Amino acid sequence: MIRTAMPPKRGLYDPSLEHDACGIGFVADLKKPASHGILEKATEVLCHLTHRGAAGADEETGDGAGMMIQTPDKFLRKVADASGFGLPEQGTYASALVFMSTDAAERKAQIKILEDVVAAEGQNLLGWREVPTDPDTIGPIARAGMPAIEQVFIGAAEGLDQPAFERKLYLIRRLIENRIDELDTAFHIPSLSSKTFLYKGMFLAHQTPAFFPDLQDSDMESRLAVVHQRYSTNTFPTWDLAQPFRYLAHNGEINTIRGNQNWMNAREGTLKSDLFGDDLQKLFPVMRVGTSDSARFDNALEFLHLTGRDLPHSMLMMIPEAWENRPEMHEDRRAFYEYHSCMMEPWDGPASMCFSNGDGVGAVLDRNGLRPSRYVLTHDGLLVMGSEVGTLEIDPVDIATKGRLEPGRMFYADLEEGRIIADAELKDRYISLHPYKTWVETHQIKLTDLDVNESTNPATDDGSQQARFALQQTFGYSLEDMRFLLAPMAANGKEPLGSMGEDSALACLSDRSRLLFHYFKQNFAQVTNPAIDSIRERPVMTLDSTLGAEKNLLDETPQHAELLRLHRPVLRNAELQAIQEIDKPGFKAQTLSTLYKVTEGGSGLRAAIAQLCREASQAIAAGTNILILSDRGVSPELAPIPALLATGAVHHHLIRESSRTRCGLIVETGEAREVAHFALLIGYGAGGVNPYLAFETVRDVVEDGSYVPADLDQATAEENYLKAIDLGLLKIFAKMGISTLQSYRGAQIFEAIGLNEEVVDLAFSGTHSRVSGVGIDVLAREAEMRHSRGFPDGAFQYPELDAGGLYQWRLRGEQHTFNPDSVAMLQRAVRDESFKSFEEYAAAANDDSVRMRTLRGLLEFKFDREPVPLEEVEEAAAIVTRFCTGAMSYGSISAEAHETLAIAMNRLGGKSNTGEGGEDPKRWIPDDNGDSRRSAIKQVASGRFGVTSAYLVNSDEMQIKIAQGAKPGEGGELPGHKVSQTIADTR
Repeated sequence: MIRTAMPPKRGLYDPSLEHDACGIGFVADLKKPASHGILEKATEVLCHLTHRGAAGADEETGDGAGMMIQTPDKFLRKVADASGFGLPEQGTYASALVFMSTDAAERKAQIKILEDVVAAEGQNLLGWREVPTDPDTIGPIARAGMPAIEQVFIGAAEGLDQPAFERKLYLIRRLIENRIDELDTAFHIPSLSSKTFLYKGMFLAHQTPAFFPDLQDSDMESRLAVVHQRYSTNTFPTWDLAQPFRYLAHNGEINTIRGNQNWMNAREGTLKSDLFGDDLQKLFPVMRVGTSDSARFDNALEFLHLTGRDLPHSMLMMIPEAWENRPEMHEDRRAFYEYHSCMMEPWDGPASMCFSNGDGVGAVLDRNGLRPSRYVLTHDGLLVMGSEVGTLEIDPVDIATKGRLEPGRMFYADLEEGRIIADAELKDRYISLHPYKTWVETHQIKLTDLDVNESTNPATDDGSQQARFALQQTFGYSLEDMRFLLAPMAANGKEPLGSMGEDSALACLSDRSRLLFHYFKQNFAQVTNPAIDSIRERPVMTLDSTLGAEKNLLDETPQHAELLRLHRPVLRNAELQAIQEIDKPGFKAQTLSTLYKVTEGGSGLRAAIAQLCREASQAIAAGTNILILSDRGVSPELAPIPALLATGAVHHHLIRESSRTRCGLIVETGEAREVAHFALLIGYGAGGVNPYLAFETVRDVVEDGSYVPADLDQATAEENYLKAIDLGLLKIFAKMGISTLQSYRGAQIFEAIGLNEEVVDLAFSGTHSRVSGVGIDVLAREAEMRHSRGFPDGAFQYPELDAGGLYQWRLRGEQHTFNPDSVAMLQRAVRDESFKSFEEYAAAANDDSVRMRTLRGLLEFKFDREPVPLEEVEEAAAIVTRFCTGAMSYGSISAEAHETLAIAMNRLGGKSNTGEGGEDPKRWIPDDNGDSRRSAIKQVASGRFGVTSAYLVNSDEMQIKIAQGAKPGEGGELPGHKVSQTIADTR
């Protein structure tokens, strides 16, 4: 694959973490034959999307742009003849655009591999053509990474129909890619098809037709053209990652891509195909590593389509509409989605996609409607769709119909039928393929179908308070957990809220025993990726989870619905016991212990994890399809493997051996108690969690009565606790723009802080841990520290719980950067206006004992260069004019703090930002002393997209940040200030 301008990983910097919205559209003629006019109109659409692309310091190098069209038979015959070879009948030959190495020797080797594979697969290599290009039309960075661009023509073997030929071309391309990947040379095949052809590269939109003179040739004809202008959101711009891809153009992000890829890799062990037979294995891996989220989505879409499903059907599997909480939806449609949810998780995230295989062109919008898609159909059959209105100038009198794609909706323009197939009709085609409703009703089971004995509640062997205290100590419970976490959840049914910011020591730098959960921080939706409102958008969110063995993804049978469906991931003790004792055809559960001998330390922990993974494989081989990882049975000799470590290790072990989809995973643990714990366990593969000790502790809290209302009963407290976990999980999913638990499961939306490579490779493969640090031996020591509190001297004791101190400073608790001493010193310095007191505060804040609690405290400046002469340094008065404050909204800090920041920036000549809440007009009036509380940057947010800014527009004396969807006169303009640039309607 081509990797242009990708900087190396260096120190803490990883280019794969770079984040910088795209523009998409298509033009199609439903009534007229192929014409060059479609390409001209598509070029106009593409150029009107220039503002949705990006350029760097080299303003002539873009993130990527391109155009997908039907195979231009007339043009290709002309250039093939000019190249000295002829072409067979249309549909029996294919042409590929090929990006190759600029090194002659490498290119020769690549050509040989390609020709050898074509011959080995029984197809005919017809000839090569050097594609005309004009490098002077693109920027120097794009030119520096520009590949050699060739075109190859392949003829179908005798008797091979076009669908079979398309499958053979797919196989040929994957074989070529896998062999050339071993050479580690620059190579990429943007398209290889008998139906479509693709021109793309590292361009700005308007450069595409200029760089490829082919696109300006009047013989270049098509009935459709899909275009894309890239704004790279999760990878660096490169030639191969420009869009469209082979089947789609995407505006948005796939937030769950890491999990989607893991699950696709895991499914490879169960895949079988009548269409490919033994050749199926040659297509693996389905998704290529190191590409963008959109490219990997295209990989999976291509695979689903060419292994037997229609293209729209495949899209419906990957981006299903919200169906779980919609009682008005027809039962057959609901059953269609419910059945397919047993086969594949949604690829979740904001997404508007155009897709085509040359027979027609369609579009789909994600379930939340987080990306705009507008279309126009004229009376003479011209169909135009784009990211916004106005991509193609059309006289209003010519418009027959227009509209926007709605959340979860799809439409498809069938060129053979010459009409648009609307959402309902299109979906009905696939809903009627099989009796999905009957299959779901007869083969899927729900937790309520099992014999749940509500009296099942034991958490310890003898149920004594002494034994429970020992477990609470072993699993790291504190008085703080009881008071600040569990009590509010039990009393109110909501996760307790805390203030912004955290100043406690990082887990990897703490001198206390911290749970493995504390080593992780969840990522959140950012850049062009909006978060979701988990309260107002609850109808599109769901906590449904499935357990059992998935069947062959490439087939559809009644047995595919044979899964156990949970409507919440947290299981009561009685529910878990019902699953453990499940006696239903097609289901078998087995419990595996996650304990190890604590005296054996790190080596014992490693050995126990290895044994656990072996037992998981053996259980699956013996027909088990629900694995329960349990840390019950803790004793003076046995300590629990950290639940997250055990879960991640088994999950990734089964992925590596392609058996993960053959079982569901439940974690029975005394460790999980707060929302983040459950989110992490689910994020690393758990389909259900039973927090048995948390339930017991909630009962303790209710019986004690110190922190909950006196009239709170046990049953209500437990139900409130479950409700709080549910709401908390939805809130966490929403922060990353994810709607369903099924998508979140295994998606690994986390970064590790201070875990070393051994731990990450073992249990959290693919998770970023930029500073390395703690390994298995340290985790074992921390587990031993907790265990020794529960079982001092190897015997049951009646200890006092640890005070905690994570959420509130405690004398014997976790260290905090801000503590009573530091706050008192700062207050004294301010009250006394004493710089000497401030120096004392600063010295204490920079003391090693404080600095070593944070990563920044570990950094030291290196003074190994010659100092810059003072006369070459700008004066402070000039430097501070470039200062600006963050976009903190009025509601995030106090009015005094917000206004003080504005005054300070105005005094310095810098710029403060109102944040998305705007500012009170009273602040526009200068104070009596001449100070101004007016922020120089005004930020206006739309109700839907939150803090998504589209333009930075210069006004008379300020800058106005206008959110997507804002228009002059509708919140996008301040009194007396004219907005000089309008904004396209994005909704």
